[in-house]
Amino acid sequence: MIQDLDEIEDKIKDSSGWERISDFLNKHIDLGDKISISILDVLIVITAIFFTTIILRIILRIVTRSLPKEDKGKFNVVYGYFRWLVYIIILLITLHSVGVNVTAVFAASAALLIGVGLALQTLFQDIISGVFILVDQSVHVGDIIELDGKVGRIEEIKLRTTRAVTIDNKVLVIPNHLYLTNSLYNWTQNGTLTRESVSVGVAYGSDVHLVKNILLQIAHANKDIIDIPEPTVVFTDFGDSSLNFQLIFTLNDSFKATFPKSDIRFEIDRLFRENNISIPFPQRDVHIIQK
Repeated sequence: MIQDLDEIEDKIKDSSGWERISDFLNKHIDLGDKISISILDVLIVITAIFFTTIILRIILRIVTRSLPKEDKGKFNVVYGYFRWLVYIIILLITLHSVGVNVTAVFAASAALLIGVGLALQTLFQDIISGVFILVDQSVHVGDIIELDGKVGRIEEIKLRTTRAVTIDNKVLVIPNHLYLTNSLYNWTQNGTLTRESVSVGVAYGSDVHLVKNILLQIAHANKDIIDIPEPTVVFTDFGDSSLNFQLIFTLNDSFKATFPKSDIRFEIDRLFRENNISIPFPQRDVHIIQK
């Protein structure tokens, strides 16, 4: 009997201890007229932030495991901003789920957030586009790209902009969001070798086989043209005033294709003159009828 009384007394003490702990955890702290939070709510928020941190680190490792070292540093900067944004969202959701009135917080910050969002809309687009570029590796430093009719070699990829140098040594600063809204041509996506061509027309009655041999001779003699795959000549069409040919060849550096193309055209003009092959210009016969 005495033992039973001792057990009941211990249970009462234990229950009173839990009550004190429960009272302590449920003690609310007022942060204004409409916002009140308990210590238990704070512990729940800390736990949610802790698990969110673990999940974000796992996602970061998965996303950056295939990135080069220099790109990982750039991505970590974006990850830092993204992490704090996630923390804020998780914080507000957790507070709302435990019964804290966060409507006042939203109401107080709504106008500010809308103004900041509108002001930084383009900036966020550029940064997000920069993240996509780093993750999918669609553009690398050294690639030759064409965007909006402008051609340049990529020198540096940043989070907001990409810096390229044009053939005339002008710096082209490209906002990264243009990659998402415009068609991008990557000349060197499949390697540094690119196929180029030069077109020329000769007068009707010219020896077409001689024209072909001269064009191939010019291509083989040019030091910038690669022998494999071999240059080729295509008889493209019977034009209004000329027989049209196309000399197709391969370059190892298409960024400077203007110069070998110019050399080829000089040689075409010289050798055609030596072999009496004329390059015609459009002609029209005008018949005047007198009444």
